[in-house]
Order: sequence, then C-alpha cells, then structure tokens
Amino acid sequence: MQSAPLRDPSGRPEAALPRTPARPQRERPTVRQLEYLVALGEALHFRRAAEAASISQPALSAQVQALEDLLGVQLFERTRRKVLLTRAGREAVRRARLVLEQLDGLSDAARSALDPLSGDLRLGIIPTLAPYVLPRTLPRIRERFPALRLYLREEFTQRLLERLLAGELDLLLLALPVGGADLDSLLLFRDPFLLALPKDHALAQRASVREDDLQGQELLLLEDGHCLRDQALAVCARRGAREDQRFRASSLGTLVQMVSNGLGLTLLPEVSAAVEARSGEGVVLRPFEDPQPRRDVGLVWRRSSARAEEFRLLGEELVRLMDEASSASRHRPAGGRATKR
Repeated sequence: MQSAPLRDPSGRPEAALPRTPARPQRERPTVRQLEYLVALGEALHFRRAAEAASISQPALSAQVQALEDLLGVQLFERTRRKVLLTRAGREAVRRARLVLEQLDGLSDAARSALDPLSGDLRLGIIPTLAPYVLPRTLPRIRERFPALRLYLREEFTQRLLERLLAGELDLLLLALPVGGADLDSLLLFRDPFLLALPKDHALAQRASVREDDLQGQELLLLEDGHCLRDQALAVCARRGAREDQRFRASSLGTLVQMVSNGLGLTLLPEVSAAVEARSGEGVVLRPFEDPQPRRDVGLVWRRSSARAEEFRLLGEELVRLMDEASSASRHRPAGGRATKR
C-alpha cells in the first residue's frame, strides 16, 4: 500500500512546497592565519614575526598573502625597508586579537571547570610589590595548585595594562584603582605608608607621626613611571611637603639607602618594611596615626575573561598567605607594624 504524500495546511503536497535555499558556505580564516596576522601586526617585520610565531618567514608571508586574498583587501603595505598596516589591516588585527582571546577563553573555561587554577597563567606585577609579595606567596601557591604554571612579568602599571588589554597577560597585581570599562578588579589588602627617616631626625623620637608632620619636609621619591611616586606626591600635595628633586631612585631599596646616608625622608609601603628595614642601618620606620596614608592593592583582569572565578580564588589565597606572613613578623625592627586589612 502506497503512503500518501505529506501535505502542508493548504493541502499542497510536500514536493510542491517552496524550499529555503541552502545557505552558501562562507570560507573563514584559520586560527593560524589570525595568529600570524597578529604577530606581523605587532612586529611589523616579517623575520621577527616569523620567529615569534615559530614559523619560517616564507611560510608566514604566504599565509598572510592567502589571508589577504581570502578577505579581498590589502592588510599590509610592504616595502624593502618596512612593513606598515593599512587602515583595513589595523581593524583586522584588532578583531583577530578579540577572536583569539575568545578562543583562549573557551579553552580556559573548559579547563577551569575541571581543575581550577591549572595550566598557564601570565601574571603582571609592579616593581614595588614583586620583591615583597612574591617570596611570601609563590612557594605556597605552587604547593596549593601544582598544575598551575605561573609566568611573571614585572613592569610599570601603564605598560602592564597595555599588555593585559592586548591579551599578552591574563592578570595583574598592582595598586588600585585603575580605570577602564573593560576591566574588573578585586581589592586584596590595604597597604599603609610608613615614614622612613634617619635615626637622628627629630621625628624619629616619636612612636608615630601625623601627616601634618610632613609640612615643609622634602621627601625622596621614586623615578617617573612608578605609581607609588604618584601616590607619594599626592600625600605631599595634601600636607605641604615637596619632592627633593636632587635625587630620584629606581627602587625602594635605593630610597632606603639614601635615607640611611642622611639624604632625607621617604614614604615606604608597609608591605616592604620587613625587607627594606634590614637593608638600611640607621633607618627608623614610623607609622602614621589615623587616618593613615595608604595604597590599595588588588588584582585586575579583562572583564571578558572566562577565568574570573579562578582569579578570585587566587586572590583569596594570596590574602591568606599575606596574613600568615604578617602574623609571623609582627614584631618588626625599627617600628614597623603588621598591615591592617
């Protein structure tokens, strides 16, 4: 017995029904082509881009040309002396970075669901935190999360933010706040400033000092680029102090040595006190009375990252380890105090 043909509500046989034409298959760039595009867009040099992408220069050139043919637009201007991005090329590089970031996020989200804080994590940190936070926490972080491969980058705040937004870093540890609608942050702890001064200074005879005591004083500060310099300048501006412009230091250790040699006063973040107080003989550290000048320290990541929960977990672990380290060294020399959090 032959079955009747299927009909639509109007009674027409199925064969007579209009069909939606098949959607043509769009040819898309490959992930590798996007990676090569970004590499060349950043290096603007075929040899250096090929080295960064671990591919031969002719192969990279061929892949970029194939991508231009696929898109039907010139992405790079090529001369014997240099490589330049076209307007279309700049937009293509920007979008390629976003696509690669989303692909990485897909992998990260899948992995973190199975094993939080595993795999590669590229962490940027500022120089006025790295020598004091990392030795206290990294060994325990490795014990706690053995599958985590942590890669560190120490640079000034502005450069770290640029690398984070470009997808070169996953997470930053620095002083807050930082601006940007594309960023999320997590406050970890508050780091009060201590006044570092020579032991024969009049203020060294006090158990604590007030911000008003800085009136008329000249302070030694870090060189340009350090966010700690900007924070110290803000304290100076509030209390009528000024910078001693004869000297600028590249590190907190150098500042302490300058104070030790009687060259002036400076502000030290308390997180550095246990290390730096040992390096400067004749240096006295005095806490400020409330309200204490301070900096806020926290984590910053891209809002689009799929690893936000992992970063919060890492932040909780960092706070716990810093608290343990502070409890173990509450009785510090030269008047230091444990950080209030």
